[in-house]
Amino acid sequence: MTYQPMSSMWMPPSEALAWRFIDFALVYFMWAVMMAAMMLPSAIPMILAFARVCRQQNKAAHKLAYLFALAYLSIWLLFSIVLTLLQWQMHGLAWLSPMMDNQNSISAAGILFSAGFYQFMPIKNACLTHCKTPMGFLLNEWQDGPVGAFNMGLKHGATCLGCCWTQMLIMFVVGVMNLLGMALMTLLVILEKTMPLESKLICKTVGVAFFAWGTFLLID
Repeated sequence: MTYQPMSSMWMPPSEALAWRFIDFALVYFMWAVMMAAMMLPSAIPMILAFARVCRQQNKAAHKLAYLFALAYLSIWLLFSIVLTLLQWQMHGLAWLSPMMDNQNSISAAGILFSAGFYQFMPIKNACLTHCKTPMGFLLNEWQDGPVGAFNMGLKHGATCLGCCWTQMLIMFVVGVMNLLGMALMTLLVILEKTMPLESKLICKTVGVAFFAWGTFLLID
């Protein structure tokens, strides 16, 4: 961005009908990379626990762990399609600028209120509890072999999606390409899963913070 003139930079079209296949592809690739960078670090404790159990059973730990991680990541790659379509619509509604920054405080507050409300829902607490107890998941859901490893990775990925999907939407609030926002959301996800506190308390605390943030945007 420092050396290229603005006219030579690719930016998503501002009108939904102007999007071509290449625009969808580039936005999807951007989200896919972001989801991998943001969510894989939070899955490391589960992947390491899975590999450790494989080694204890004298199985090919590395191969099975790679399959587990690939399946986990595939859930977030599928979710990236949803994020791409949401961004397409947000550009069409003029909620996002050509530089992919939020330019509508009401939509930004709405996302934050939705994320805050989700933090108080039982499904959020259940999914976070699952993510905070890797050994419990492995004991209850263990399946042998490569197919079993892939199936377990899919199940963990789906539960992780249920835990964190609204937090990924907050990237539409802070700016889709905001690296600091990405780092802070990644840190939040990791802290939620690793802090030695009750899941329900963590969920409610983060939910209140999202409500406060959304309110600040409305009155600012």
